[in-house]
Amino acid sequence: MRPHPDQLAALVAIVEHGTFDAAARILHVTPSAISQRVRALESAAGQVLVRRSTPCVATPAGETLLRLARQTSLLYDEAREVLGETAQTRVNLEVAVNADSLSTWFRDVLGEAADWDGIGLRLHVEDQAYSVDLLRRGEALGAVTSDPVAVQGCAVERLGTLRYRPAATPGFAERWRRGRGYDWEAMPAIVFNRKDGLQHEVLAALGVEHPRVVHQVPTSADFHEAVRLGLGWGALPEPKLLPDLGSGRLVTLSSRVRIDVELHWQRWRLDSPSLARLTAAVRRAARAHLRRRGQAS
Repeated sequence: MRPHPDQLAALVAIVEHGTFDAAARILHVTPSAISQRVRALESAAGQVLVRRSTPCVATPAGETLLRLARQTSLLYDEAREVLGETAQTRVNLEVAVNADSLSTWFRDVLGEAADWDGIGLRLHVEDQAYSVDLLRRGEALGAVTSDPVAVQGCAVERLGTLRYRPAATPGFAERWRRGRGYDWEAMPAIVFNRKDGLQHEVLAALGVEHPRVVHQVPTSADFHEAVRLGLGWGALPEPKLLPDLGSGRLVTLSSRVRIDVELHWQRWRLDSPSLARLTAAVRRAARAHLRRRGQAS
């Protein structure tokens, strides 16, 4: 099948905006025209592409065509930019990145992107264990992920290691000290969200199942600040932790327990100058800040 660009645009608009009516408003056509385009696309594909729910969502077959639609849109936008059809930003790069990367080493990427004319970054904050799902659904064209297995149609490369260490304020640590260690079961912990398993990995390494009290603080900056304020202990990434260790504001709670998260970059296999530029920036930032294999502890 060779879907018409208008049909693919209708599919993207429906999924992004949730309804056929909203898609019609965005594309400046009638809802009837949107319905006709989607029905024609489904007829050509031989299967349902959009679940008519509230909001509308793509079926697995629809997600495949969503990826095609967004890839095609990127290449069209780059071609228009080269041909000088518009002076406005036309190339948008959808990127999935975990919150801790975004608040530390990935900021170098943002600094480089500040000098890119005609390219807009659209960041999706997602846990590194789940970010590849955005690639599969066609919602992102590149992702920082802990998954080393390439999504179909994507290339993958290792970036480096982001190390986490359990930390707390000196006062908090003294409060929960028991002999030469700590009462890990009773000591309150802080998690980022329900997908955050780092604190549980620390506890598992220490032979503890669950803490009695768990606080949830769902932004990277506020998570860090909550640890600094003594709300609980948390596994902090080294780029954020090391300055606080140097100043004495925080202390590590274990010299032997650390969690190393291997990060990878997955991207669509497209001959796209914009995507290649983004990938080069990600590599440079990772080389500058992430741990490499064989690096001394």
